[in-house]
Parts: sequence; C-alpha cells; structure tokens
Amino acid sequence: MLSLKKFISFSLASLLMAGAAFASQFTVESGDTKILRLKKDAASVVIGNQNIADVAVANSQLLLISGKVFGTTNLIVFDSEGQTIYTADIVVTTSTANLVTVNRAGSNFSYDCTPDCRPGLAVGDNTTHFNTIYSQIEQQKQLNE
Repeated sequence: MLSLKKFISFSLASLLMAGAAFASQFTVESGDTKILRLKKDAASVVIGNQNIADVAVANSQLLLISGKVFGTTNLIVFDSEGQTIYTADIVVTTSTANLVTVNRAGSNFSYDCTPDCRPGLAVGDNTTHFNTIYSQIEQQKQLNE
C-alpha cells in the first residue's frame, strides 16, 4: 500500500512539473502577420530572435506577430508590474500552399507558384539557387529604400 501511495505521489508531481514546463505555441507563416489578443494590458514585449519573427504593438492588448523566416523563437509579454502575462514559442513555418519543390540530382529547388511559378527561398535548397534568389531579394530591398 505504501508503494502505491509513493507511485501516485510521484506520478502526480511529474504531471504537475510537466504542465508547468509546457509553453504555448503560436504559429505564423513566413511573410504573414497574425493577431495576438491579450487578456491584460502589456507594458513591455520581448521577442527572442528578431531575425525569425517580429512583433508590433497595436495597443496594450493587441500584438501583431509577423513571420520573417522559417524557425522558432520565443515571445514574452510583461505587465506594468513586471509580471509575465504571456509567453509562447513563436514557430515560423514556410507557406506550403503554393510552394513547389523540384528535386534535381539530389538538390532541391523551391518555387512559389501564385499563380505563376517564380524561384523562392526555402531552407535546404541548393546553395547556388538559394544564394542567387537571396541576392536578388536584397537588391530589390535596396532599390525600394
């Protein structure tokens, strides 16, 4: 009987610790923005890696999360007393609805087909293909400045 009590106590403690360690997950596609509504007023917002995702504060209870590139980072929101009111892993995914990946001789080449196919960036693509597209995107950004 004593070992059953120990087993139940240990199981319950494990479940409680697992629940405390569980963080919520917020998913957004790269190039998209999603709305995050908070239950309390936010005083400060921290995003772990601004190269993966960005956050804009529309008002004290409305955040806009934008996915930049494929990956995972975290978001922490504090109230005016410094208490954490929201925390989540921000998972940025690649938009697969219009993504076509062609495999040629073991190398991947990705294309965004909306409605015409144009070369796109995807982690894992052929290095030359990826670098060429990346360079063109950077040049276009400079022209737009």
